[in-house]
Amino acid sequence: MTIRVLNLAALVAAGILGISACGGPGRPTAAEASAFLDEVNETMLRLYVEGSQAGWIYSTYITPDTEALSSRAERASIEALKQFAMDATRFDDVDVPDQERRQLELLKLSFELVTPSDPVQAEEVTRLKSGLEATYGRGRWCPDPQRAEGCLDIGRITEILATSRDEPQVRAAWEGWHTISVPMRDDYTRFVELGNAGARELGFADMGAMWRLKYDMPAGDFTAEVDRLWEQVRPLYVSLHAYVRMKLHERYPDVVSADGPIPAHILGNIWAQDWSNVFPLVAPATGQRASLDDVLRSRETGAVDMVRMAERFYTSLGLAPLPQTFWDRSLFVQPADRDVVCHASAWNIDAVDDVRIKMCIKATEEDFTTIHHELGHNYYQMAYNQLPLIFRDSANQAFHEALGDTISLSVTPEYLVKIGLLDRAPDASGDIDLLLARALEKIAFLPFGLVIDQWRWDVFSGAIPASEYNAAWWQRRLDYQGIAPITPRGEEFFDPGAKYHVPANYSYTRYFLAHILQFQFHRELSRIAGCTTPLHRCSIYESQAAGARLDAMMKMGQSRPWPEALEALTGSPRMDATAIVDYFAPLMTWLDEQTKGKAVGW
Repeated sequence: MTIRVLNLAALVAAGILGISACGGPGRPTAAEASAFLDEVNETMLRLYVEGSQAGWIYSTYITPDTEALSSRAERASIEALKQFAMDATRFDDVDVPDQERRQLELLKLSFELVTPSDPVQAEEVTRLKSGLEATYGRGRWCPDPQRAEGCLDIGRITEILATSRDEPQVRAAWEGWHTISVPMRDDYTRFVELGNAGARELGFADMGAMWRLKYDMPAGDFTAEVDRLWEQVRPLYVSLHAYVRMKLHERYPDVVSADGPIPAHILGNIWAQDWSNVFPLVAPATGQRASLDDVLRSRETGAVDMVRMAERFYTSLGLAPLPQTFWDRSLFVQPADRDVVCHASAWNIDAVDDVRIKMCIKATEEDFTTIHHELGHNYYQMAYNQLPLIFRDSANQAFHEALGDTISLSVTPEYLVKIGLLDRAPDASGDIDLLLARALEKIAFLPFGLVIDQWRWDVFSGAIPASEYNAAWWQRRLDYQGIAPITPRGEEFFDPGAKYHVPANYSYTRYFLAHILQFQFHRELSRIAGCTTPLHRCSIYESQAAGARLDAMMKMGQSRPWPEALEALTGSPRMDATAIVDYFAPLMTWLDEQTKGKAVGW
């Protein structure tokens, strides 16, 4: 398929976008276009900083006041950006330099949410969004509603699902967390209505179409590209599903069937998006995999210590240390005195060098790896901070996520030995253990990475009415993931809202694509680093040649179409899932041997 930059001017001319031109009489000039972009970059930088500061305070100190401030700042930014996007159409027929043309085109696709022009509706939709996110952030399950001191937050529920082997306890915790989203249902329905109204004012069919157009190709082509990549990796997922189901059936024969979908609550994760926590239940008998959790806890490794280790990975590639403000202003530990949004995130407060992470770090392997990932966002942000503001983003939405995860793939036993967390790496006889552990994280995630937006695209388009939200959610999870709830989940529930990215209105297909791209990045960077071991044993730690290639791509930001950025890093402009298949090839063979004669599929 030919990848091309979306020609928005042509779409306007064809009536596809239908945006009304704004501005005064007379044909605009190239000089006016340049001055307009200067104004856009200056104004949006100011609003970006104000919004980032308000968002940070809200996320780290959840109160009605900080929620209102965040909502107000977000609304101001969205309304200014929307007006600039509409004004940009004045220059559709003006001959301007390529970089200015790209800025004008990207300006029209800068939204996750467009507020309606009606000020009452604009205020309502931003208030709804902040309220939905706050409901999630304050989410608690109280096993005994009469005893508030016994209520469990997401951290405690996550711990139960990760560590408990008591199926009734796990089921109760899973069902308990899914009660926090029930109050969101009506507000989310109204939010979709208003969000679509704003998107249509800019000429998009709905919010889903607007999101898909961000990928330098028409929405329909993007959908087809996602489907192509899924088909490349689906056989690997089906093999993993069959093996995990077989092992869980042995452990829970009355709960997990031998040939049907896997119950969603039994996979060690609130959303069944990462199956790493059931590794002890499905591991081969070799027992070669060392537990980094045990090492970190036995050494009493603190949150800051873990972040310092991750920073040293990046500096080993030749990249600069993080600024002092990062250490002064990041949130590493959950405060005891207030509500915060513990969901790990990376922030670029001033769009230059005030970068931070927000995490409630625990001494676990998962959080150790997540820190490496989050710092990838920060290093990407610092790499492109000299570009015009419109270009200060990753090549496409998936690149940001892929870059951090590429570094995470280098968190190998050999790397852990080099930094002193392991005494020795397991020999090749333990490779299946290592690959299975990583597949439970990476391969198990792939269909979940599709489900959220596949569901939302149909919600936004109206193909899924509000009366069928929950039924459609679970149908897609069955179709893609082969999982199902242990008991029926009717429309009195709103289970999609129990995943942060739904109430936060954060597009999710980027994560699926990031899981494809990270292996493509890793394969090429490992080659540059001169790695001669199997791909799953390669780490680019201490390779300044790999770091230079990575830095060159990051510095491009969004200034060029993403296929050019992909080619700059990997030598190919096409996304390719063969790298993930290559990485897990030994495991695929082993999985098929283990499940020979057993049910495959659901």
